[in-house]
Amino acid sequence: MALYFIPLAVMILFLVNKLTHSLCAQRDIPEEQQPAVFRTINVLITILLISSYFEVLFT
Repeated sequence: MALYFIPLAVMILFLVNKLTHSLCAQRDIPEEQQPAVFRTINVLITILLISSYFEVLFT
């Protein structure tokens, strides 16, 4: 199970970071606020991926 989930999670994080970069460019978010935006989104997506992994693992 982890053999499929981990590469998929890495790909999802990569795509979300790409979309976040597009969001920052489109909304003209200042350079000094961008790391906080990336950090917040990455933490939330990581929590979502971990919780979904445990849900699939224990069901």
